[in-house]
Amino acid sequence: MYKLKLITIEDLLEMRENGEPHRLVEVLLAEDFMKGHIPEAVSMPVDEIEVLAPKMLKKDETIVTYCSDYSCHASTNAARMLMEMGYSKVLDFKAGKRGWMHSGFPLLEVKNEK
Repeated sequence: MYKLKLITIEDLLEMRENGEPHRLVEVLLAEDFMKGHIPEAVSMPVDEIEVLAPKMLKKDETIVTYCSDYSCHASTNAARMLMEMGYSKVLDFKAGKRGWMHSGFPLLEVKNEK
């Protein structure tokens, strides 16, 4: 069994500042991702992880999951699923979108081109 590793916003910022390769994965619904997500994140709803992860993620890359906030369990569930699927470097950014915004950082919106 893999041990779940939670990271703080400082850990995430440090990874970004130091150019440490990682894949930031929002595990909320696609509609939530469209309304606003952390820059450089990809959308992978938790109920689609088993299908999307093999197409979008590499087994040996560092993966950081996140959802809405500390009370949301989707990122933890997703991290556990990924570890069970054989992804070895999975981190859970528990503060999620709310923690990101409360720290003064903006979310990116996906604009619908019509």
